[in-house]
Amino acid sequence: MDETLKSPPTIPLLSELRTLVSASTKYAGIGSRQAPPAVLALIVEIAKNLAFRGLTLRSGGAPGADTAFETGCDQGRGEKEIFLPWKAFNNHASPFDPPPEQAEWIAALCHPNWRNCNAAARKLHARNCQQVYGVNLDDPVHFVLFWAPEKDHSVQGGTATAVTLARRMNIPTFNLWQPDTLKAWSTLVRIEKRKYRSC
Repeated sequence: MDETLKSPPTIPLLSELRTLVSASTKYAGIGSRQAPPAVLALIVEIAKNLAFRGLTLRSGGAPGADTAFETGCDQGRGEKEIFLPWKAFNNHASPFDPPPEQAEWIAALCHPNWRNCNAAARKLHARNCQQVYGVNLDDPVHFVLFWAPEKDHSVQGGTATAVTLARRMNIPTFNLWQPDTLKAWSTLVRIEKRKYRSC
């Protein structure tokens, strides 16, 4: 196994987080379909704030965390790129479908059991690579923000493909499943909401 996969998730200090967000123009907002309602509500607020700041969202159109990120982005009237495994996935109208063959090659390097993935699963994992590297796989995001259970620094579920790719390429990843990360992002949003109300 690649040693970089064992590196711990990024645990942000608030000051470092504010600096990163201020210097960023695009991020991947993704995660599990099983994210709890309180986390989904926070994700909406985070995505709205990032949209106000001018960051472009990349996501995947799935129920749960993906949808919450997109909802917040829309509420903040932000730019978004939603990558679908096939046309009308989850009744979504995004034009970014299907992922190119090169994205499947990258996904195969990140997935631990690619041979057992059927064609549909491969498309799902391939579009996760576009969430990190863009439509032509040559334009990486500045960070990945997500919610998914994690065991021994290994993300569980389909979100793992995007996070594994990002960590291999030293792109910061923030898992809202981690209490310290959740607290840092919650605090950032609270501070920013006060600032916008005072304008």
